[in-house]
Amino acid sequence: MASDRALPATRAAAPAWARSARISVGAGAIAAAVLVLSIGLAVTIGPADIRFGDVWSSIASHLGIGATPLSTLRDGIVWELRLPRILTAAAVGAGLAISGAVMQALTRNALADPYLLGLSSGASLGAVGVLLLGIGALLPVAAFVGALAALVATLALARAAGRITPTRTVLAGIAVSALASAITSLVIFWTATGDSYREILSWLLGSVAGARWPAVAIAVTALVVIGVPLLLGSRVLDTFGFGDTAAAGLGVNVQSTRWILLIATALLTGAMVSVSGSIGFVGLVVPHAVRLVVGSRHRALLPLSALVGGVFLIWADTLARTLFDPRELPVGIVTAIVGAPVFAALLIRRRSRA
Repeated sequence: MASDRALPATRAAAPAWARSARISVGAGAIAAAVLVLSIGLAVTIGPADIRFGDVWSSIASHLGIGATPLSTLRDGIVWELRLPRILTAAAVGAGLAISGAVMQALTRNALADPYLLGLSSGASLGAVGVLLLGIGALLPVAAFVGALAALVATLALARAAGRITPTRTVLAGIAVSALASAITSLVIFWTATGDSYREILSWLLGSVAGARWPAVAIAVTALVVIGVPLLLGSRVLDTFGFGDTAAAGLGVNVQSTRWILLIATALLTGAMVSVSGSIGFVGLVVPHAVRLVVGSRHRALLPLSALVGGVFLIWADTLARTLFDPRELPVGIVTAIVGAPVFAALLIRRRSRA
């Protein structure tokens, strides 16, 4: 009799699970299509008259398929200028969105973003150092090393305070971020002169204006090598949502797993920051928006966040380079202007549902 009573509940749960899976798959397919369409459309936007079909013809010709109908100049605009920039924006947006979702799970903090552990401030310190020394070619390397140094300092400080917990990690990250920001400001104030101010400010506010194929290679490689394994670890991230005790009860080695995931997230964030500067709100807002559609299960949340993050940053960068043409805004300004009101709306909506 008891099993008979349990049967209807099981039957009711199955359609709910299947419906959730269908929503996730459908949303992912739509987001992937929008991402591909956005890449093609964004390349056409600008002073040069380039049609949507010409973009794909140019790409195909460089891949050895057919010949491009564009002139050498227009083909160069597509292949050497706009396409690397847009692909970098897509990869950076995807990487930051994945990092933000992982950080929110590990710290159980809805306000966590990829820069919570002081990574952005550490990267900024490294980048400003090489810009002031006049060796901008080493900027990605210096920014990446700075981000890793900030991570090491944060984890060391959290460890010195006792067992590493989400709260201690966040507080240590705030302290390291404040120190690195103060040193960066001091270095700029003391040594920056002339046009170096503009170059430094543009990087600190986030920009993919100078992105070329090496930047695409860095961002996409990091996304594949680090981002994909994070996607495959979605079930482990789900266990952290129930707390450390529950995760341990489910067979997860909490301390070592948290270390591995934090380091992986830092490496991914550091790689993205090294080619784009500090772009805010992508890793904070996108996971929250995606949760409204597919819920909190990371199996759906992480890949969809990556797709939406890529689309979001493509169009934010497109606005940054065209809104006040011929002047160009750092894309971080656009993401802040758009992201802050959206995040406020999400918080209000969540409160009304509570």
